[in-house]
Amino acid sequence: MHMRILELKAMRGPNYWSVKRHKLVVMRLDIGELEERPTDKVPGFLERLKEMLPSMYSHRCSEDHEGGFFERVERGTWMGHVIEHIALEIQTLAGMDTGFGRTRSTGEHGVYNVVFSYIEEAVGLYAAKAAVRIADALITAAPYNLDEDIQRMRELREETRLGPSTGSIVEEAAKRGIPYIRLNGQSLVQLGHGVFQKRIRATITSRTSNIGVEIACDKEETKQLLEAYEIPVPKGRVVRTEEGLIAALESVGFPCVIKPIGGNHGRGATIGIKNLEEAKVALAMAKEISRSVVVEKEIKGLDHRLLVINHKFVAAAKRTPACVVGDGKKTIEQLVEEVNKDPRRGFGHEKVLTAITIDAHSLELLQRKGLSPASVPPKGETVYLKATANLSTGGTATDVTETVHSYNIFMAERISRIIDLDICGIDIMTEDITRPISESGAVLEVNAAPGFRMHLDPTEGLGRNVAEPVVDMLFPPGAPSRIPIIAVTGTNGKTTTTRLIAHIMRSHGRKVGMTCTDGVYIMNRMLMQGDCTGPVSAQFVLKDPLVDMAVLETARGGMLRSGLGFEHCDVGICTNVAADHLGLKDINTLEELANVKSTVPRSVRRDGHAILNADDDLVMAMRKQCEGKIALFSLDENNRLIRQHCKLGGLAAIYENGFITISKGEWKLRIEKAVNVPLTYGGRAVFNIQNILPAVLAAYVQGVKVEELREALTTFVPSPAQTPGRLNLFQFKNFQVVVDYAHNPHGFEALGRFLSKVNESPKVGVIAGVGDRRDEDTIALGRLSAKMFDEIIIRQDRNLRGKSDDDIIALMVKGIKEVDPNKKYTIIKKEEEAIRHAINTAKPGSFLTLCSDVVPDALALVMKLKEEEDKVPFSKEDIPNVNRDLVG
Repeated sequence: MHMRILELKAMRGPNYWSVKRHKLVVMRLDIGELEERPTDKVPGFLERLKEMLPSMYSHRCSEDHEGGFFERVERGTWMGHVIEHIALEIQTLAGMDTGFGRTRSTGEHGVYNVVFSYIEEAVGLYAAKAAVRIADALITAAPYNLDEDIQRMRELREETRLGPSTGSIVEEAAKRGIPYIRLNGQSLVQLGHGVFQKRIRATITSRTSNIGVEIACDKEETKQLLEAYEIPVPKGRVVRTEEGLIAALESVGFPCVIKPIGGNHGRGATIGIKNLEEAKVALAMAKEISRSVVVEKEIKGLDHRLLVINHKFVAAAKRTPACVVGDGKKTIEQLVEEVNKDPRRGFGHEKVLTAITIDAHSLELLQRKGLSPASVPPKGETVYLKATANLSTGGTATDVTETVHSYNIFMAERISRIIDLDICGIDIMTEDITRPISESGAVLEVNAAPGFRMHLDPTEGLGRNVAEPVVDMLFPPGAPSRIPIIAVTGTNGKTTTTRLIAHIMRSHGRKVGMTCTDGVYIMNRMLMQGDCTGPVSAQFVLKDPLVDMAVLETARGGMLRSGLGFEHCDVGICTNVAADHLGLKDINTLEELANVKSTVPRSVRRDGHAILNADDDLVMAMRKQCEGKIALFSLDENNRLIRQHCKLGGLAAIYENGFITISKGEWKLRIEKAVNVPLTYGGRAVFNIQNILPAVLAAYVQGVKVEELREALTTFVPSPAQTPGRLNLFQFKNFQVVVDYAHNPHGFEALGRFLSKVNESPKVGVIAGVGDRRDEDTIALGRLSAKMFDEIIIRQDRNLRGKSDDDIIALMVKGIKEVDPNKKYTIIKKEEEAIRHAINTAKPGSFLTLCSDVVPDALALVMKLKEEEDKVPFSKEDIPNVNRDLVG
């Protein structure tokens, strides 16, 4: 094979490639020697492509006219580009029309990112692999069976997609901006987020009465209840045995219907039974579905389904079982083939109608009429191939909503209340639905979870948007469905900013769900531990029924892996963009990294706020791409951009005259002096002042008042509990220890500025490099360390990520020696040993800085060592007003 797929992933939300198109497949493809052979250098390639996929003529490509893509192939284009177009075309041929794609070089020779849209994720991933196989076959002129791929993609769609009923409700909700999350592989779906969520499973909703469903599932109980309320129902009996059947037939008579008591989709039901022999066969079939079986008088007429939603009649369909009409020439089998050629008929639920299959049930029906699939019915004669009119077995539906008699509407709405179903399908047998069924006909059964397909897409007549009243019922006009989402991204400061916002919003009385580098917290309780900054953690919060506000730290990894876990946010913060993780996942420059981070501010809703760092040029460049309102923050109130922004009435947070201040236009709202905010360590931790500014802005635009902000800032005390690993200071007897997560040059520089304001000495640093950084980044850490610390301990036992510890240490030592060849450094590879050594050998008055990338372990060890040092002997003499007689 000429080409290799290096990586394949599916985007499921706003992402690096597109904020608007959430469903994208991203394939990292190595085209190998084909980098030197564009399509014009592959003999016969275009001809073979046109022969296999002639419909690709419609692809315009960048030429912007039909046939444009073929012109590009003729002139010569690279194979990644061709594969993108093939992947889109084969999805369209399989009934999933989609058309967005782009192919970009990664900068690595012959390696491309091929990006294209999908409708169903499993199909999109299959299409990626199939497109590479197809291109390979076209290059080598090998035979290829495209039909197999198309059929497999159809099957995959049927296996994974939502059914027509659930799908229609989800589409209607999405049209109104109501978010949805699939909760399992089947049809359980959450509409709305957090406290506002409602659930549906097919056409059962979180409002559906459990008793109503139980009654509807028991056909006999339904019948008895309806009869008691004077609703016309067919005469019938429940039987379990042949003796019972014989007794029932005496009272019911022929023709009769036999059906299982808990059946659906018409399984196990037989109609038109004319004698005892047929009845016995029908009994055996029905008993395969349920122990108890209903024997009913057959009511003459046509099967009608009335749909009632929220106790209001919304649609009606006349249903005809799968059948063929004779022409006097063709056999029944040939007539079925002819009917299935109807473009509206397809595989499973993929189209309006389902293809008719001649199964054992059909053969039995034919046999009873003395026919077989090889029989030729006379011209004009209708031959039924199924006993029931279900669409899933090939039946057809005609919309009759406008012609239903008002009595029948009244009766249907009354039945929905009698059975107590919010979504209710009522099956009526009558020859004429325009007449009251009290005159002719009867109610056959009442269905919980009725299918919508026959109403959405009838074979004849008007389609009815029956999903609309369902969504109206679950979310009446004006009812909320979304909780506010505050998303925080940037290179450094994300976690502290996220935790501070969550603290402010909790103080404001919100039930906050928060994700960050340390875990997921619901109402301040940790439910997941570890790095939880991706889309799965975000969805965990949005799925939680307690949460009325989400504060989500959003890191680059998740955005590149599968996109954001939400469609829009109300506030999107970008703290800064600095060198970190460059050279990974094809993100090689600061500009490309900024483009990844910009996914968050670009996803802010129109009436929301993108909060950007006015001191960072790369962050400020994002404002041109944002649809939401812009709010800025800066450590310098004279920042030119801030002054322009405020002059135009804009909103900003600034650090001025020692105050943390919100600027509303040219008015200043001073919140608190930075020195009084514990997080700033008396104003020394400038980077934390920078983290406070976007946090107060986010809370302010979400309705938190200045006095509430002041109180929340003064009660947010940096500690292992509130801000684990973010400048946690421990006062030992003779020296101080700070634990910090600084792990990239930008973070180290900020830490260095803090240390320059610390008077204690010597300053000792325990540092480590990380394997997934470029060599120059690791050397830069060494250089910065040499400037910041008097003594250095280098450790290296975690996060090697592909490099050896000796390689990383050598790079750090190189950086240290570039600054000071005589700088004192010690290598102790294990983190625990390095920390114990630093604390055990600390000189009085020294200041130890422990930089850890696995924060909980380092904190636990330091706290344990501090506890050992702090142990205070307790004497009974210390008890005030001690009674000597009572204390032994």
